[in-house]
Amino acid sequence: MNFTNQKPHFEHLKRKWKTKAEKAESNLWDKHGRHLKQLALGSLGGLMLLASPSQAVLHPINQQVSRDDALKNYDRSVLLADKLKNIVPGEARSLNPDEENQITKTLSSVFGFRVMAEIDDVRLNRNFGFIGGEQHLYRYPGDNVYAHTDTSSDWAMYGTAGIASGLGAWGYFAPSKESFKDKDKMREKYYLAIQTFLVPGFAENFARLRDFFKYRKMIVVNPHSGQAVVAEIGDVGPSEWTGKHLGGSPEVMEALGLATGPQKGEVLYFFIDDPEDEIQLGPVKTKVEL
Repeated sequence: MNFTNQKPHFEHLKRKWKTKAEKAESNLWDKHGRHLKQLALGSLGGLMLLASPSQAVLHPINQQVSRDDALKNYDRSVLLADKLKNIVPGEARSLNPDEENQITKTLSSVFGFRVMAEIDDVRLNRNFGFIGGEQHLYRYPGDNVYAHTDTSSDWAMYGTAGIASGLGAWGYFAPSKESFKDKDKMREKYYLAIQTFLVPGFAENFARLRDFFKYRKMIVVNPHSGQAVVAEIGDVGPSEWTGKHLGGSPEVMEALGLATGPQKGEVLYFFIDDPEDEIQLGPVKTKVEL
């Protein structure tokens, strides 16, 4: 067979299929490319696409997605984690003064309140370590684990943690069920167990430090995810032999993204300067764009 005479026809088919392929690619970009391009605006958008690529294709085809809309639906904790990875050590160890200073300045800036490693000449033995899950605490005489949850979904998430056999370091959160207030409820819900016994000069200044640490407000941050929670010191512990440096209530662990598996993970934890008691307990989001 003589293929020479068929060459023009072959080239015609080749050009035809090439034109169709280019047209299909152009249509695909017209439908989806604009939204991908907008979400990828700047370094922030690029990080957003890496963190949640599925969001880019969920927008209606004809909807123009602005940068403000993207930020509104974006979990900025991912950006905080990305920022912290440049200043937080790769292992849970005591921070040096420079690291401590950089981290407290960063957290103060992004959360909008003063985060401090030292208040009134008091500091913890460390501010970076492993947190472990704790049980619920008795809040008033006659309290029980079933009373700690308001809904079936709450019970499914937090009820199985059980309740500790003893009281917290400062006893009941309220002297009776009748005097039990929402503030007491939140204190137990978001409580920390801190190794206050390892604080320098604790034995020599027991009475002063005991009062200083009672319900002292703190910020705890998971540096790997950027998740954070404001909590208060409600107990003492854990023991050094556990390999953990502080403990968190079931709700604290959930807020940090550490409520499953071994219920243990690396966290940063610092005092919050809040003399007027204005900062609410519970999960906290960044207040400013990073």
